[in-house]
Amino acid sequence: MEHQAGKRTVIFHYHLFKNAGTSLDALLIDYFKDKWVTQEFSGQHAINRQEVKSWIESNPEALCFSSHTAHLPTAQVAQTEVLPVIFVRHPLDRIASAYSFERKQGSNGFGSVLARNTTLAGYIETRLSLPHDFQCRNFHVANFARMFPTNTGDDLTRALRAIEQLPFVGIVERFGDSLTQLDAWLETKGFSNMNLKPVEKNVSRDLSQPIEARIAEIKSQIGDEVFQKLLIANEADMALYNAALAKSIANETPEH
Repeated sequence: MEHQAGKRTVIFHYHLFKNAGTSLDALLIDYFKDKWVTQEFSGQHAINRQEVKSWIESNPEALCFSSHTAHLPTAQVAQTEVLPVIFVRHPLDRIASAYSFERKQGSNGFGSVLARNTTLAGYIETRLSLPHDFQCRNFHVANFARMFPTNTGDDLTRALRAIEQLPFVGIVERFGDSLTQLDAWLETKGFSNMNLKPVEKNVSRDLSQPIEARIAEIKSQIGDEVFQKLLIANEADMALYNAALAKSIANETPEH
C-alpha cells in the first residue's frame, strides 16, 4: 500500500510451526498473488534481524512477507510501515500437532525421523531431554521473548511484554474470530476487502473437537507421568497463551 508521500505499508507474517500459518498464508496468497513472498533465515539472532530487514528492502514491490524463521522484533525499514501478524496455539495441542505432522512429513530432519520411530510420549521425552530444543518446551515464549533484549527481564517477562505490545496476536483455537479482528485492523491500514475467512490447510489434528477433549486425548496417549512432565515444561507457555487469549477476547468488545 502506498500512502503518505511514498511510504509503503506491508504485512509480515511470523509463521510459527503448526500455528495455522499455512491456512493464513493461503488466504494472504489469494489476496496478494505475486506480491506475497516467503524466505527463511539464519538462526543467529543478530544475523536474522539484518537478513529480514534486507529482504524487505530488496523486495520493493512485495506487500506481504511470510517466514517460519524470522525473529521478532519487527524490522525497522525506512519509508515502510511493517505490520506484524502472528498466531499462538494451545501449547500442548501444538506439540501433538507437530508430532503428527512430522510423522507424515517423510523428511530426513531430526524431528521427522524421531516422530516416525517413536510414540508421542517418546517424541516428547526425547525432545525434553535436549536442553536447547524448544519444540516441546515453552515454544512460544522462546519466540516472543526475542522481541526484547535479554537484559530486560527473564524469557516469560519479555514474552508477555511482546504479547502486550504487538498490535495483533491471533489465537488458533479462535481462528475465525481472530481473522475477523485481523481483517478489521488491516482495513484501517489500507488493505480493504480482504474478506478473511477460515480455510484449513496442512491440518494434522481434528480441530472439530473442543480443546479440552483434545488435551484429554493427549493425556490418555502419553500417560500421567509424561503428561505431568509436559505441563511443568510448558508452564511459561501456558501463562503466555492465557495472556494472548485474554487480550484477544478483550479486543472483541468495542470500545465506547
